[in-house]
Amino acid sequence: MTYNHLFNIKKRSKPTNQWRFELSFSCLAAATCRGATFSSLQQTLIVTASPQPAQVLKAGEDEITVTWSLNSTFPAGVDSSYKTVTIKLCYAPISQKDRGWRKTVDNLVKDKTCQHKIVANKPYIFPSNNTFTSTVLRDVPTATYFIRAYAQNSEGDEVAYGQTTDSHKAVNLFEIQAITGRHVSLDIASICFSAFSIVSLFGFFFLEKRKSKASESK
Repeated sequence: MTYNHLFNIKKRSKPTNQWRFELSFSCLAAATCRGATFSSLQQTLIVTASPQPAQVLKAGEDEITVTWSLNSTFPAGVDSSYKTVTIKLCYAPISQKDRGWRKTVDNLVKDKTCQHKIVANKPYIFPSNNTFTSTVLRDVPTATYFIRAYAQNSEGDEVAYGQTTDSHKAVNLFEIQAITGRHVSLDIASICFSAFSIVSLFGFFFLEKRKSKASESK
């Protein structure tokens, strides 16, 4: 291999920093290396849900019905890439304060706002309204929530959304009360045991008193 040949290879080689820059730029342009951003999505879906403002639902007991459809004010074909819809429970700002594990981040891969799924990858059907009813999962923690729907393309990437609240996440909020871990049967058993203990205690004192009087009479 000649000196000139080696020299030509070095001239054609790109500096490492340039390769890194081009790779990073490609990732940002495609929004696939680091995840799509919420700010890049259009709010093309209209989403309504059964919970009333300030209503309190019980995890593991109460149901939520969600309905979503395409906002007809958008031009035809805007939903051409929509294949599935995922519905999620999302924390309201009041339940995110001082809780880093619920923090809102623009990058959807890192975002912790909507951690609890109501339904995932439901086929997107247009133009009819789409409705889904589900019982609140037992592991949902106590907090204030709203509901958000993400439209996804054939690769499962979020491409649009809709939600039951406004952009400030301040209206149409509802609460969910978590399961405490205690059941009615346990509470009843506890009450019965307490009552039995009290009755036994009084019985013990009554017997002791009778024995004491019997001994005195002798």
